[in-house]
Amino acid sequence: MINTPDFTFSSELTEGIRGKRVLITGAGKHGGLGQAFALASGLNEAAAVGVHFYRSYNDGLETVNAINEAGGNAFPVQADVTNTSDVWSIRSYVIEKMGGLPPNVLICNSGLSEKGYLLGRPPRTVEGESPAMRRARARQAFVDNLNDSTQVINTKMDGFLYMTHLWAGEALHYGESLQIMYVSSRQAVDPGAGVPGYVLANFGVLSLPRIVRTNLGRKSDLVTAFSVALPFVRTGMTDAYADNEKVFGRWQPRMLETHEAAQCLLQLLNQPAQALDDTVLQLNVTGDADAIRTTWSEVELKPVSVSVPWSEEDALVFNQAREV
Repeated sequence: MINTPDFTFSSELTEGIRGKRVLITGAGKHGGLGQAFALASGLNEAAAVGVHFYRSYNDGLETVNAINEAGGNAFPVQADVTNTSDVWSIRSYVIEKMGGLPPNVLICNSGLSEKGYLLGRPPRTVEGESPAMRRARARQAFVDNLNDSTQVINTKMDGFLYMTHLWAGEALHYGESLQIMYVSSRQAVDPGAGVPGYVLANFGVLSLPRIVRTNLGRKSDLVTAFSVALPFVRTGMTDAYADNEKVFGRWQPRMLETHEAAQCLLQLLNQPAQALDDTVLQLNVTGDADAIRTTWSEVELKPVSVSVPWSEEDALVFNQAREV
């Protein structure tokens, strides 16, 4: 059951989404962040909302129906975001469903999480296990863990890259502005143990706004992009940790609910697109569990180059031989 009233917000909060054509990846799963963003858009006067999903088609279609039954304008988009042909195949369909124009808000949210393992550490020993059994179990864990991480990395990094390449190109072709929001995690800047692929993928996402601006050059005014690093939000991936303060406690007094996270993102979209361009914004949750307060802060990823003393003292010198 989708509780649509939770996602109907005040007009002051929804100015940035009103009348926009919005496409959200990874928006089909019940209780997920993507679904929350889709509901927040579709129930607050977005002109059209593309609800993307891949395997979670039952939930995705129910999300589309819930938005439309409440008076919104949503349509389903099924594609594997890690498959270039699949991504390209949605182009004409999405433009048609959006009235002949490409999206002008793209929320890249697709993502998975790992089952959890400690990077570089073999499985714990089992009493009475033979050496051969131990080696076989360690090998299988190695393969399974890294396959898990590869899928997480591909979904986030490949999926975001492919969607950016497609829709930035369409924005330039149609002469339509496009604002891209990349959904990352605070784990990207404050890593935790057990999810190395998830941390790596989310850190890579933080660099995408700068990559977009650099590649578009003088045309970057038409396409703007920013990343958001979110704390723990209660979803299907995190619900098991909702009562474990050792996991989320370093960031917040309690987990955010999805409708709360959606309001925070709509607050961002109310800001001028150029003010958000090429930024990484971290969501902070303070207060106590009964009365939390959310604020945004900008994360600086600018590299700093500092001379290494031993290298300065022992610099290598190469002379180019020249013919006289």
